Amino acid sequence: MKVGLLHSLIRKEEKLLLEEFQVRGVDLTMIDDRNLIFDLESAPDVDVILERSINHSRSMYGLRLLEAAGIHCINAAEVAKICGDKILTSVALKEADVRQPPVRIAFTEESALKAIEELGYPVVLKPAVGSWGRLLSKVNDRESAEAILEHKALLGSYHHSIFYIQKFVEKKGRDIRSFVVGDKCIAAIYRSSEHWITNTARGAVASGCEVDSKIAEISLAAADAVGGGVLAVDLFETSEGLYVNEVNYTMEFRNSIQTTGVNIPAHVVDFVLSQQP
Repeated sequence: MKVGLLHSLIRKEEKLLLEEFQVRGVDLTMIDDRNLIFDLESAPDVDVILERSINHSRSMYGLRLLEAAGIHCINAAEVAKICGDKILTSVALKEADVRQPPVRIAFTEESALKAIEELGYPVVLKPAVGSWGRLLSKVNDRESAEAILEHKALLGSYHHSIFYIQKFVEKKGRDIRSFVVGDKCIAAIYRSSEHWITNTARGAVASGCEVDSKIAEISLAAADAVGGGVLAVDLFETSEGLYVNEVNYTMEFRNSIQTTGVNIPAHVVDFVLSQQP
């Protein structure tokens, strides 16, 4: 099998994946998305591509163009499209009957303010497309809501012209990130922080979390809802059980291997090599 790696920068995660492919004697074809030119006719000489781009637009369109050329991609373009857009993710979770925090989507400042007050304060405003915990706003009262909505509207970009509003979940300083590869939830971590945003990219501390039946069940259900593959699922612990916050299609795992004792990149590589071209 000829394997390609669609990438941007070569980060710690990509280096670990390269090492695992080398252990298995796989000579990867490196495909840098910064240098790609598509002509809709030719294609790289590979059977399968593992996507590791850090830019959502490049990932989504690159995967779709590669699939059009007959190449099997992990993850699929449709998975990238859904996971990269919080609105599409919420719809997919709803259609699959997977628990998530209450959400509202609105298209104007006026309807967004009404939606916020329907949900009740506090809420979290998120860009529909975004990652690493950036551009999130916790809204505690009407005065804050009016100011933040006005600012987002005046920014004028696509990311801020649609209002994605999620009910704030009191998670007591931590959430759970689980890792799904194929049909298995292979590992999970707690992400703890004194800040209400618990992304490790924002300074949260990772610690081990046992994958019990409840974590495995909702993680696999969430992964299946968005199309499956190699995914990280962010979970909230609530009095009503686990809720899915987000599903990530280019998962980061550098802080989770030693923490969990699970060789995550080895699982990913084994999954890629198990796919039939």
